[in-house]
Amino acid sequence: MNEVMLVTGAAHRLGAAIARRLHAEGYRVVVHYHHSAAAANALAAALNAARADSATALAADLGDPAALPTLISAAAARWGRLDGLINNAAVFRPTPLTDATLDDWSSMMNVNLRAPFLLSQAALPWLAESAGSIVNVTDIYVDRPKANHAIYCATKAGLAGLTRALARDLGPKIRVNAVAPGAILWPEQGDSIEQSRLLARTPLGRAGEPGDIATAVLYCLQAPYVTGQIMAVDGGRSVVD
Repeated sequence: MNEVMLVTGAAHRLGAAIARRLHAEGYRVVVHYHHSAAAANALAAALNAARADSATALAADLGDPAALPTLISAAAARWGRLDGLINNAAVFRPTPLTDATLDDWSSMMNVNLRAPFLLSQAALPWLAESAGSIVNVTDIYVDRPKANHAIYCATKAGLAGLTRALARDLGPKIRVNAVAPGAILWPEQGDSIEQSRLLARTPLGRAGEPGDIATAVLYCLQAPYVTGQIMAVDGGRSVVD
């Protein structure tokens, strides 16, 4: 398989799991990173060791709009094509209304919402040529906001809207879908009591695995008659009051 997938924020956590799964399915993978050069290069090296000339790592600051067309150009130039864009990278931190700053607003909006839009715009000629696909990573907090995370929730709600709008605008050549994770990876400074409460309200009664998100992303990339959809991967939590 020669198809090329660009995964943003792929050095760690969900992004790395997505990159590994796509690579295991035979795709060539562009591992995007910002600060995590060592982890991104190590992941690309491991993927290349498993299959030669199948992965590369590229750095870009997604908060800098001028860097985004360059990232797309470099990703497409590596193997002469680009078939998929997975907008996974995000900034996540609490922003209580009483304490939130303009920098909080700008940094989250720029990375979580503006970057996926501008990356999609820059990738459009390549994806149209290959009849490719865009997969955005949103969040179940779009519909059930997390307390004191208003800016983050707003960015992900915007990304959900962008997913549907681009699906309408870019069809039939390009499909656009999203995956909305639930309890998959807890924040490093997570509240164990809150985590237990969330799982108690989850029909499957447990947290998910990064591989669950990677499987959903793979489905969105490979389902030829699915576009404009947002797939909740949350153990059923989104159906509970």
